[in-house]
Amino acid sequence: MLYQLYEAQRSLMEPFSDFAQAASKLYGQGAVWGQLPMAQRMAAGYDLLYRLGKDYEKPEFNIKSVKVDGEDVVIQEAIELDKPFCELRRFKRFTDEPHILKTLKSQPVVLIVAPLSGHYATLLRDTVRTMLQDHKVYITDWKNARLVPLAEGEFHLDDYINYVQEFIRLLQAEYGNCHVVSVCQPTVPVLAAVSLMASRGEALPLTMTMMGGPIDARKSPTAVNNLAMNKSFEWFENNVIYRVPQGFPGEGRRVYPGFLQHTGFVAMNPDRHATSHYDYFKDLIKGDDASAEAHRKFYDEYNAVLDMDADYYLETIRTVFQEFDLVNGTWDVKNPDGQVERVRPQDIRGAALLTVEGELDDISGSGQTEAAHSLCTGISDSKREHYEVKGAGHYGIFSGRRWRELVYPKVVKFIAANDEPQSRAGDRGELAAEDTVKPTRRTAAVAAKKAPARKAATVAAPAAPIPATAPAAKKAAARKKPGTRAAR
Repeated sequence: MLYQLYEAQRSLMEPFSDFAQAASKLYGQGAVWGQLPMAQRMAAGYDLLYRLGKDYEKPEFNIKSVKVDGEDVVIQEAIELDKPFCELRRFKRFTDEPHILKTLKSQPVVLIVAPLSGHYATLLRDTVRTMLQDHKVYITDWKNARLVPLAEGEFHLDDYINYVQEFIRLLQAEYGNCHVVSVCQPTVPVLAAVSLMASRGEALPLTMTMMGGPIDARKSPTAVNNLAMNKSFEWFENNVIYRVPQGFPGEGRRVYPGFLQHTGFVAMNPDRHATSHYDYFKDLIKGDDASAEAHRKFYDEYNAVLDMDADYYLETIRTVFQEFDLVNGTWDVKNPDGQVERVRPQDIRGAALLTVEGELDDISGSGQTEAAHSLCTGISDSKREHYEVKGAGHYGIFSGRRWRELVYPKVVKFIAANDEPQSRAGDRGELAAEDTVKPTRRTAAVAAKKAPARKAATVAAPAAPIPATAPAAKKAAARKKPGTRAAR
């Protein structure tokens, strides 16, 4: 009933939020009542009320261009593979400069595995934008579970792992090799995916970069870890799992709702969020547009959350935070053929490993990500590296100034040092052949036309045990200029 009550409350509040937005404009500078006494304060108050009550839909990546060797390169988003619970999204780069095109074609291929832990993959927008300067970039864009019809089946942690393996194989088939970067939650399933591929004797990614993830959540446990460890599995199943209400494509699906996760995120630092909103109010009164816009951008992302399928969420709690199956060597995963395989990180050989941690990370504590090195004993010392980012919190290792100035130089150097020449699928011939944008690949399960989605929900209720890092939105696409050529 809680989900239904929340949706009723959200529907009731929507007209008041719309009114607050309209009132803010009426009192704004140059508007009808903008010259009245206290008008600016009234406009600021109504604007804050609007943002506290509005719905936050899935954001767009909105990466239109990046600089490569000092030249602007246009970016076009495309969905390379569409699966029931995830889209493999690529960021194709376009240029009409032959020397830049040659550079783009030779750059490494990187699969960024985004978190499925509450926020959308757009939380890694800065990660993607920065890496596009030196890499061909693909990212896992996980879907909101309440928008996935029950007919598509359940989604388990095993399915997550199988998805990652499928994406790696797809890029290897296209380019001959690839590199994998995982941020926060996916470090565990990515390590499992590569371990299983190694045990079968499959080709592995050239590098694995793991950033701020709970490989061994027993080390330096944070408040997030303690919640997941101290509450029983049954507590989570009985208190945070609800069925999607009527009106959504996923009606009836068991999920961990986004609005509960959002409350958990806010509850971790309530004073900081309250101060941030008050500062926003003061910035509006002062006319500090730059600071106000920075606040909007952050909370447009932070407040946009998705529902997670219950099976995936509960299995993650049990496997990663309660039974520690990966570090204990007791993790069995079912592959798409129904066969059960044991996860053995020690079987990984050849792939290089870089782990990154933030000194002040309050989501994944010190040593949790570095623990991957003690598991991957088959990787030689010359192909492994660990980096602790001084002064960085959880988000600082993949977004913001410290990511761009401290972490990224390490990542790009590590990938370049372990890269190999690509062998493109098919005969590409002339450079202009790179202009072709292939149609979206769809699995049979998602071939049918999707039902229209309602707006995403966002506000109120218990804390989220899976680390917080990241309705189908309109896909951002940069227009291709006449006569341009592209490189992936």
